[in-house]
Amino acid sequence: MARVRFENIKKFFGNTPAVRDLSLEIREGEFFSILGPSGCGKTTTLRIVAGFEPPDSGRIFFDSDDVTSLPPERRNTGMVFQNYALFPHLSVFENVAFGLRARKRPQSEITAQVASALDLVDMRALQKRPVTQLSGGQQQRVALARAIAVQPKILLLDEPLSNLDAQLRRTTRSELKNLQRRLGITTIYVTHDQEEALALSDRILVMHHGEAQQIDTPEEIYHQPANLFVMSFIGASNTLTGKIIQIANNHITIAGESWQLVLPSQSAHTVGTTLHIAFRPEHGRLHLNNLPEHDGIVNLTGEIKSVEFGGSHWLVQCEIGPQRCFMRMPAEEIGKAALHHLANNRRVQITIQPEHVRIFPAEHFTK
Repeated sequence: MARVRFENIKKFFGNTPAVRDLSLEIREGEFFSILGPSGCGKTTTLRIVAGFEPPDSGRIFFDSDDVTSLPPERRNTGMVFQNYALFPHLSVFENVAFGLRARKRPQSEITAQVASALDLVDMRALQKRPVTQLSGGQQQRVALARAIAVQPKILLLDEPLSNLDAQLRRTTRSELKNLQRRLGITTIYVTHDQEEALALSDRILVMHHGEAQQIDTPEEIYHQPANLFVMSFIGASNTLTGKIIQIANNHITIAGESWQLVLPSQSAHTVGTTLHIAFRPEHGRLHLNNLPEHDGIVNLTGEIKSVEFGGSHWLVQCEIGPQRCFMRMPAEEIGKAALHHLANNRRVQITIQPEHVRIFPAEHFTK
């Protein structure tokens, strides 16, 4: 196990910045995910850790050792690539043994380490089989066994579940997390899948345009996003845009084209400032009848546009002025009579608890 520390890492491809001044520390034994949309710099960051991409400036440390100039074979990392990069002409055993043979380990050690790695991923019974005769999930396990057979200090995973179907992904990610906990190995996991990152990680780095947007636990990133990009990218969210029209008694009044609401002031504001108001679909509640005014609840009025069944919930699309919002309502909260009214009663009142509303300055959001 090892700590990984980035000091002001920058990487350009031509004039295009791939990683912009990245500084962070990944703790020993941590499952650390790098999450972001395509082209955000997450795979480049992983390749810099592995030694496949040299940074243009900055330094990278494993514990106290500066490894910035070390080649990949001297970094003692194990990597699982998105396409697994298995050797089709070799058996399962020989694929897993490849890194050990490259390190010129004795045959007795190779046999023992391969057996141990294959046992960890439950693939020892298939060790003689050609990898071309394996399913996608089995190939993923072989790639993982090959990475851990060399007993690396750091395990690097580049979207290793992306080629699996949805159900197998869920099963495999649980196995992967359990394996990482058993080994206690420092793991850096790259993905664009928010659900995977939230489920697997001790902490997450959210990247956008090569920049770190937030580094925190899954719970903090979901419930306390640092900016509107993180709020919009992690999970579903609704966003309304309006201007401050009044500030009084530690509250601000924000007005949109056809709505107005009062919220506690979360920071210093001035009248006329444009703000984004964001909240999660599961935090909105729908009411068919007008509710009395209540100082502790955010009230909005909307028009129902669609109602969709999602198994455990109903997804209700509402229009608040020109802006569309979604509410995710637990199925048990909506009976058949209420559902009939939701589908046919266009006007509805939406309430949100103030602690579930996030306020972001307009300039904080860039696509």
